[in-house]
Amino acid sequence: MTHPGSARLRLLLAPVALGLGLGGLFGCGGDDEPKGGGNADEVLAAAKKTLDETSGVKISLATDDLPNGVTGITSADGTGVHPSAFEGTFKLSVSGLPADADVIAVDGKTYAKNSLLLPDWTPIDPADYGAPDPARLMDPDGGFSGLLSAAEDVEAGDSVRGGAGNKEILTEYTGTISSDAVEALIPAAEGDFDFTYTISDEGELREAVIKGAFYGKDEGDVTYTLTLDDYGTEKEITAP
Repeated sequence: MTHPGSARLRLLLAPVALGLGLGGLFGCGGDDEPKGGGNADEVLAAAKKTLDETSGVKISLATDDLPNGVTGITSADGTGVHPSAFEGTFKLSVSGLPADADVIAVDGKTYAKNSLLLPDWTPIDPADYGAPDPARLMDPDGGFSGLLSAAEDVEAGDSVRGGAGNKEILTEYTGTISSDAVEALIPAAEGDFDFTYTISDEGELREAVIKGAFYGKDEGDVTYTLTLDDYGTEKEITAP
């Protein structure tokens, strides 16, 4: 025969046991939650190494606030590979007028083709158009990865889930960078720039949002967004 006091005790303890059980059940999923990005400088150094060692990436560079009348780049899309080479399309503003050009950069030379002004592949100096030198974009010593090694005052932000199927952990890092490194994007850059880098848990730089005087201090601040996708891309790029 069960003592009435024992039955009442079990009833009182049941909610506690249930709470402990549920806590243990849901607590098991803790390892799957996003964690902090670790030491920020080490993460950026690892991301540079990953970018320098990949065979190639898909590249997108764009801005929504190019100053009026400036000759510069509004967007670029293409493929960058190692050894440093690029093939894609640039959208430019030439003294305020829009212009598109197909671009190939390989072996330190850049070629462009435009249906109106350059119907045939023609060697050009990208700086004449306020554009980056595509042949340097994948250069470990002065290209995109230099944005990582030259970063200062780096701070890690929160980690969130993202990417395909929401299976990746992405962490934002903020800080400053000098114009010496930013010149790889826009050669007319002046002063210091603020950045937000997004780096995956696999050590891949996925996005860089950079704000500063890309076209000189007199033109004010411009924000460019660089996106890198499809690490491991392979593409043979040859001179036209």
